[in-house]
Order: sequence, then C-alpha cells, then structure tokens
Amino acid sequence: MKKISTFDLYPGMILDEDVLNYDRQVILSSGTALTDTLISRIELNGVLEVYIKEVDNEASATEEASKGNSAETTVNSPASTQPPQSENNADQLNKHATYADRIKSSPDFQKFKEDYDQITSGFKFKLNEMIDKNVEIDTKVLLQEPLQLISSSGSSSNTLDMLHNMRDYDDLTFAHSMNVALLNYVAAGWLNWSEADKELAMACGLLHDIGKLQVSHDILTKPGKLDNVEYKHIQQHPIFGYQLLKDRVDVHIMNSALMHHERYDGTGYPLKIKGTAIDRFARLTAISDVYDAMTAARCYRGPLCPFRVIEIFEDEGFDKYDVEYILSFLSNVGNTYVRNSCRLSDGREGEIIMLNKEKLSRPVVQCGYEYIDLSKHSDLRIEILL
Repeated sequence: MKKISTFDLYPGMILDEDVLNYDRQVILSSGTALTDTLISRIELNGVLEVYIKEVDNEASATEEASKGNSAETTVNSPASTQPPQSENNADQLNKHATYADRIKSSPDFQKFKEDYDQITSGFKFKLNEMIDKNVEIDTKVLLQEPLQLISSSGSSSNTLDMLHNMRDYDDLTFAHSMNVALLNYVAAGWLNWSEADKELAMACGLLHDIGKLQVSHDILTKPGKLDNVEYKHIQQHPIFGYQLLKDRVDVHIMNSALMHHERYDGTGYPLKIKGTAIDRFARLTAISDVYDAMTAARCYRGPLCPFRVIEIFEDEGFDKYDVEYILSFLSNVGNTYVRNSCRLSDGREGEIIMLNKEKLSRPVVQCGYEYIDLSKHSDLRIEILL
C-alpha cells in the first residue's frame, strides 16, 4: 500500500482502501481500478490523497483489476506506482497533442508562461511574508500583476487556453491559487459583474487556499493512514484561512477562504451551509477551484478536453453549485470552442457547430456533409480538439 497524491493518479491504479469524502461517505470502494472519470470524481470531492496497491508485475495488476467493483473500470495499463511507458501510450499522447502543441508553440503562450512564472513566484514570496512576518495584506498590490497578465492575454478564451495548457509548474499550492484567481476574474466577467467585483473575485481566488499553509506538514506527508483527528485537521484549512485573513481584508475574501468547500446542496464543509447562505464570491471560487483541479495535466496525458470536463461537472456535481454560476461558466467554456475542429471518439474529424443547452458537453458537430448531434449519440463524444 502506498499513499499517492490525487494529482499523481492515473488509470489502472488499484485502490487499496475505500476513498471517503469529508462526510466520511464512501466515494469509491477498495479494489476499484481507476479510470479518468473516477480520478475526476475523486478530485470533485476534494480528496487530496488515496491509498494504492503496490503490484509487482503486470499479471498481478490484471488479477487485481478483475476484482474492481466499478462498473466503468477498464485497466489499460499496469497498476504500479510508476506511469505506464509503453509505446502505445506514447503514441496516444502524440495523437492527442495537436491542439495543445499549437497553443504551446505560439509566441503569445511563451510570453504568458514567462510572465506567469515570474508573477507566481512573487506571489509566493508576498504570501509567505503576510503569514510569517504579519505584513499588511494589500490586495491592490497583490492584484497589480495578475491584472496585467489578464490584460496581456487579450481575451477570456485566450486566458482559458493558456491556463489549460500550462501545467508544468513545480509549486502546486501557489500556482493553483493564481489559476483560480484568473478563472474567477474571467467567470465574473461572464456573469456581467462590475470591474470592482471582478477584481474582488480575483483577490478571493488568490487567497482562498491560504489556510493550507497552516496545515501540519507531518499530517500532509504522513505515509500511513490518517486517523480521524488528523483527517479533521486537514478539513480545517478553510477555518485556518479565515482566521489568517480576519479583519485584514474585505469580508468576501475572508468568506471565500472559509466557504470555498461549501456546496449549494449542503454537502460541503466546514460549516455545511447551503444555497445563498454561501457568500456569492465563495460560490464562484468553488467552481474555479474544482475546474482548475480537473483540468490539471497528469503524468500519462495532457489536460482533459474542455468538453470532457464539462461532462464530468454535469454527471457528478451539477447540483452542488449555484445554477446561474455553473451554467454561465460551463456554457462559456463550451462557447469558447464553437467553430473549433475536433476528433470524435470513433475517429471522425469535424467542426463544433453549436452547443446543446440541455447537455453542454455534447454539442452538434459537422463531419463533412453530416451533422451529428452528440446529445442523441450516447456512444460518441469529443475526444480531442484539433
């Protein structure tokens, strides 16, 4: 048994213990072989780490996979603690890299990445000073460079593309907070919030996870199973964040740190509040927070196709978020890629023509002279953007 960060999971790994959410409810059972969808489900529930079976050889992996109790479990790679390195996997990665490669090779992306790295490094320094030296939190100063980064990207769609394909950073805590800040600003614009509220939403994203810096390092790195006391300690990071920010920043920033793990249906934590009792800025931050986690690249693939991410939201968490906010977020993400070329799961290539309002993840695609409404073809999905 080995404890693995959620970020390092890949399909084929076998769970060695039940995966529980923060209400101690079983999300996935021990013995389940992971798939992309199941990994995303773990992320959607805010689970940081899971326990994985250590398998000595491929035969053992196959035997364990056959015991998996998930209906969608299919093992395509050995269940070990190293990512699969087969030629087929490499070929698959190359096949699916067309759109990402085009973004990454552009001068705009190179400039964005250079600026992003510099700004994130500066943000890390400033944030540590705020905690270690109790330096005054000046949100105007914190926002100056992220706002410049947004301005230089040119549009919300460009910002999404940049963030979606820039996933080779080393420090996940601070880069994740920067990503949520940028996403919050873009999403607030989609909701027609004022410029002042857009900037406040960005500040909420920057500081939403500050409480993680107060979680015991020994608990985060513990090799064995966490006991109930340790588990509850990790669950306290929103409260830690609120306490660090209390009376030092705008109340919406304080509330976003406290409430970004609350859910609209009351299933979140730490307060278990629901609906409009959750601060509106925290409701928006919750969506950006989960979206950034789900679009993170992994050792075996690049970032998920945006329509795959939309599908996961629709299938797993649609009722957990403010309906107005989540529909705006997902529809605008989808609209970003209308008129974009794509490849379907059956190998056909075409152009995304329009979204289906009832099923945003399954738009209408034109392949030659044929118009394919994916909402009527459950066996097809958009595999990759071209």
